Amino acid sequence: MTKKVGANKNKVRNHKPEQPLAEAAALSRHIKLALDVKPPAGMAFEARYQFSKRMFKTRVIGTGNIPDCPCLFVGNHSLFALDGMIVVPILQKELGRFIRPMGDKVLFENDAITKFLLKRGGVMGHPEVCSALMEAGQDLLVFPGGAHEAVKPKSELYSLQWKERHGFVKLAAKHGYTIMPFGLVGPDEFYSHLLEGSELPASPLGRVMTYMGIINDETRADLLPPIPRGSLGTLLPKPQSCYLGFGQAVDLSAYKGKKLSQKKASELRSQAATEIEQQLSQLLLLREQNRGKDGLLRRLLTV
Repeated sequence: MTKKVGANKNKVRNHKPEQPLAEAAALSRHIKLALDVKPPAGMAFEARYQFSKRMFKTRVIGTGNIPDCPCLFVGNHSLFALDGMIVVPILQKELGRFIRPMGDKVLFENDAITKFLLKRGGVMGHPEVCSALMEAGQDLLVFPGGAHEAVKPKSELYSLQWKERHGFVKLAAKHGYTIMPFGLVGPDEFYSHLLEGSELPASPLGRVMTYMGIINDETRADLLPPIPRGSLGTLLPKPQSCYLGFGQAVDLSAYKGKKLSQKKASELRSQAATEIEQQLSQLLLLREQNRGKDGLLRRLLTV
């Protein structure tokens, strides 16, 4: 009996280091696959670009602020994370910048979804992945607000919700990267909010979802998305005109190889956030000035 227990203990001891090794191997494989990805081309890419440009009449301003060096593009996250289909094809087609959007690791747990995202430039939002791509001199895209901004209520449209996140600044500084702040107006209004996510658990629909086990005591109400209403009451996005504006770049080349103090990281983060907020204010004003130029059909479909 003692021998058997000892054998089990050895199995447990031998098993513990295997998981980190497996995770490290999976991460290395993801990095290799990410580095092997080439910019999308052909009819499929052209179709995505034309859809974005024509459906949402995307206007781009401030491109002269983008330096020639590789950048970490940082912006405001839009409702349901639909900003990627605006920013990525526009930058590649019109500016020749193949940027790599960084997403939550939960999106890369399924092989089929991982393959789909990688093919379109998406990569796992992990420090080691970010470092590897920076060392390779690639353009990256990150939304520090993450899921909170992607499910924000109507009262917080076009607001940054970065909390205490400084990781993107520290990584950019470590590699001497330039942070390229941008604002994006339009995607936050692709859908109306029939019901806010925070109101969902107490609603009749929420009670049905609780009964079905979709919502439980561990569900975070602040991460529940709103119930959407799209164009003409469908789930199709409203064809809102979009405005993409780039602020002044934040050059961190002087910090390459250095470890930032928390105070300096906060200062640089605030600098980037201020640039984004200024862009959002200017873009919202520009949209108001151009609102009357939209055709009747577009106005009807965006009610």
